[in-house]
Amino acid sequence: MITLGVLSLGVAEAQEASSTAEAPKLQLSLDEAIEIALNENPTIKVANLEIERYDYVRKQAASSLYPQIDASAQYAYSIRRQEMAENFSFGGKNTFNVSGNIALPLFAPSVYRQMKMTRTQMASAVESARANRIGLVASVRSAYYNVLLAEQSLEVLQEAVITTQRVVDNTRSMYENGLVAEYDYITAEVQLSNLKPQVLQAQTAIELTKLQLKMFLSLPENTELSVTGTLNDFRDQVLLGEDYSTDISENTTLRSLDINRELLVHQEKLIQTTRMPTIAAFGSISYIGQERVDLSGLMGGGMGGGTAVQEQSKFWWQYPISVGAQISIPIFSGLKKSNQLREVRNQISQLDLQREYTEESVKIQVQQAIHTLLTARENMQSNALTVEQAQKAYDISYARYNAGAGTILELNSSQLALTQAQLNYSQSIYNYLEAEALYKKALGTEEYIDTATIE
Repeated sequence: MITLGVLSLGVAEAQEASSTAEAPKLQLSLDEAIEIALNENPTIKVANLEIERYDYVRKQAASSLYPQIDASAQYAYSIRRQEMAENFSFGGKNTFNVSGNIALPLFAPSVYRQMKMTRTQMASAVESARANRIGLVASVRSAYYNVLLAEQSLEVLQEAVITTQRVVDNTRSMYENGLVAEYDYITAEVQLSNLKPQVLQAQTAIELTKLQLKMFLSLPENTELSVTGTLNDFRDQVLLGEDYSTDISENTTLRSLDINRELLVHQEKLIQTTRMPTIAAFGSISYIGQERVDLSGLMGGGMGGGTAVQEQSKFWWQYPISVGAQISIPIFSGLKKSNQLREVRNQISQLDLQREYTEESVKIQVQQAIHTLLTARENMQSNALTVEQAQKAYDISYARYNAGAGTILELNSSQLALTQAQLNYSQSIYNYLEAEALYKKALGTEEYIDTATIE
């Protein structure tokens, strides 16, 4: 039993090591993460398939202008033939009929309007895909910055643990030599204990933020993901005194509303085209074969007629051909089209009001984003100065404590102030980057997005 237990434990450890070894490792920059998301995220793939679907819809509408050709074949066997009079019937028992028809629209206003409408529908699908890409880029940016913030916060806390551990070691030595009271040693130990749960929370935050980033990138959960750079690297990209644009013409919500209005206008004109005449050309050809019937006895021809019939083909073949044109003029449909027009015009009025309200909302959103950017930038500069002052204050209090001129409370207070200042500084950089991502999303402009429109 002991041997089996040892063997099973070894197998389990080997399997765990194998699974760990097989876990893929991936290190990404922000640009690489955005590129993977735009290529692998399911929402982007669905949006691209939707564009492809509307391309098929457009081709279906265009096919209504092509010639429509169909053919049919029929065979009939008469079990009992129809009689014109008693014991007098025409037609053979076997009949063959092969026919072909062709129809060509010459003037079809509704089809022309439908084709224009499908182009606008495709433009709507393109804009929807563009909105998905812009939203995804903003989400990836936010998730990436969250990972950097969690990692930088962990570094700050780990540095605080190292510094506090050094204080604990010095205080223990001084306490053992009778230079400080036991209270100082206990206080230093408590300060160190208070930092350890924060480190664990920061480590958990890193794992959770990486899981969120993996979700946006459609990466397997067991992928060992690491990101490059730090928040300080992005801090250098902040341009002081930048003039922020308030142009919202590229906002995806407003553009979608404009396209929806255009679709309603097409729908209105499509209803109007149903009142117009349509003209089409048509042609047909048939090839009919019918079994001949001996009528010599009825016509007084005797056996001679029967012989003539026998010398002829067994079937009588004919091929009638006809061509023509057809015009269809709608006259009255019970006021159905008038009510349909009123309904569509009502929807257009609603959409105009909605667009006006949305435009004001987007303007406020952009102004708020700009205000947040400016505030975050000022906070970042202020917190950078605070970190320098807190570091200087801690160095002074640490030197005073070692020299016996300061107290442990003074040292702990300066240590706490320094850690908090460093965390606030990292948070202010994150706030700026997050506000920048939301600002670009509100404007609808993104350097990673292809804004080409459909011709």
